[in-house]
Amino acid sequence: MLARLLARIAERTVIVLGDIMLDEYVEGQVLRISPEAPIPVLHFSHARTVLGGAGNVMANIAALGARAILIGVVGDDVAGSGLGAKQVAGIPNAELRAVTVPGRPTTVKTRFMSGSHQILRLDKEVTAPIDDAAADEILGVFESCLAQADAVVLSDYAKGVLSDRVLARAVAAARARGLPVIADPKRLSFAAYRNVSVLTPNEMEVAKTTGIEVLSNAAAEAAGRVALTESGADAVLVTRSRHGLTLVRPDGEALHLPTEARAVADVSGAGDTLVATLAVMLACGAELPEAAGVANVAAGIAVGKLGTATVDQAELVSALHRQELLAIDDKVVPLAVALEKVAAWRRSGIRTGFTNGCFDLIHPGHVRLLAKARTRCGRLIVGLNTDASVRRLKGSTRPLQSETARATVMASMGAVDLVVLFDEDTPLELIEALRPDFLFKGADYRLDQVVGADAVAAGGGRVVLIDPEAGFSTTAIVRRMNLPAEPVA
Repeated sequence: MLARLLARIAERTVIVLGDIMLDEYVEGQVLRISPEAPIPVLHFSHARTVLGGAGNVMANIAALGARAILIGVVGDDVAGSGLGAKQVAGIPNAELRAVTVPGRPTTVKTRFMSGSHQILRLDKEVTAPIDDAAADEILGVFESCLAQADAVVLSDYAKGVLSDRVLARAVAAARARGLPVIADPKRLSFAAYRNVSVLTPNEMEVAKTTGIEVLSNAAAEAAGRVALTESGADAVLVTRSRHGLTLVRPDGEALHLPTEARAVADVSGAGDTLVATLAVMLACGAELPEAAGVANVAAGIAVGKLGTATVDQAELVSALHRQELLAIDDKVVPLAVALEKVAAWRRSGIRTGFTNGCFDLIHPGHVRLLAKARTRCGRLIVGLNTDASVRRLKGSTRPLQSETARATVMASMGAVDLVVLFDEDTPLELIEALRPDFLFKGADYRLDQVVGADAVAAGGGRVVLIDPEAGFSTTAIVRRMNLPAEPVA
C-alpha cells in the first residue's frame, strides 16, 4: 500500500501559502576576541542563502518529487527580486507566485557561524499583518491555483502574510474543493485556523496556547484535545521533538509515535520537513495515521542534517525500508515480551487473536487465513513451531526453512502483529499463557480437534474456524517439487 502511495507523488501538486523567508549563513572562523569590545571576531570564509519558512516547506515538497507552488509576499528589494531567479529556479517542480509589497522588506535571517556554532543572528523583517489590498492580491493568486492542487499547507511564521482575512478565505476556498489543509500555527490562539484538516503545533506552541505543559503522552493528548476544540480542526498533530508525535482526533484514542531520529545535528527546519511530507502523503491519498508515520520518519532524517535542509524521496524510501526491516525484527519476540505486549493491548481494550502452525512454505491458503483472522481481532499473534518441533511432527526432512527464516517471513506479513516460537508438540502452553480472545484454525479441523479450545473458552474467548483455501497444502507442494531433504538456512 505504501509503495503505491509513494508512486503517486510525481502526479501530485501542493500549494504552500505563508511567510517566505531567506536563511543566510555567513561562515568563518573565530581566532580572537575584538580589542574594541569583548566579542568574537569572525574571519569570513563564505556565505550561502537557502529558502526558509514557507520556502523550506516548498523545497521539501519538491525534493520528495511532488510539484510545489509557493505563494507569499516579498519586498521591493534585492532579496525579493532575486529570490525567484536565485533560490527557486534551481529547484525542480517548484513554482514561485510571490506578491511584491512596496515598503515591506523580504524577511531575511542571517546567521553568523563558526563551525557548527551560531555566534549571532540578524533578522530583517516586518511582522505586522499585510494590508487588505495585499491580502486580496495574495488570495487572488491562491484561488487561481486551487484547481491544480491536491493539498494545501498554511505555513505561518508570524510574519504577517497569514492575516485573519487571508486565513479565513483560504481555508474556506480549499475545503470547498475537498482539499486537505494543513496549518503549521504560530498564533497564540488556534481559533484563527478554524476548520483546517490538520493543525500541527509543536510542544511549546501548544503549551503556550492551552496552558498544558507537554511532559508526557497523557499531557500531549490533553493539550491536543484543547487545541482540537479551539481550532475546530479535523485533527491535531502535536510535534514533540525527541518524544515524537501525538495525533489527536475527535473520535478514538490518541496515537503516539516515538521519534525516528537516529542522530540529532540540528532541529531547525525539521518541522517544515514534517509538514511537507504530511501534505504530500495526504495529497497521495494516505490515511492520516499513515501519513503522520511517514512524516515522522522524514523529520527524523532532517534533524540529522546541519542547518535548514530538505529530505528527498530516495532518502525517505531508504529510511522506510530500514524501518520496515526493524519492524519485522521487533515482531519476533520471546514469550515474556509477548506477555507484556498482550497485557498492554488488553489495558487499551484491544482484543487479541491467536493461530499457529509450522508455516514451512507460505502459500495463498496461509495468506488468506491470516488476513481473515486479522479482520476479527485487534492484534494477531502467530505461534510458530521451532525446527525441533517440526521435525518431530513432520519427519527428518522437514522443515525446509529454518525457524529464523520462517519467523522472518511470517513477521513480514501485514496481518501478523507478533510471532512467538514454541518448542512443544502443541501450542497449548502458549495459548494458556497468552489467553487470547480468539483462537483461529482452519475449518478442516473439528472443534474438538483444536488444541487450546477449552482453555480459550474457559477464559471467555471464542474459537473461530475459517474456511481453508481449496487446493493448497505445504505437504502437497513439497511432494510435487521433490525438494531436498536437508533444511535450507
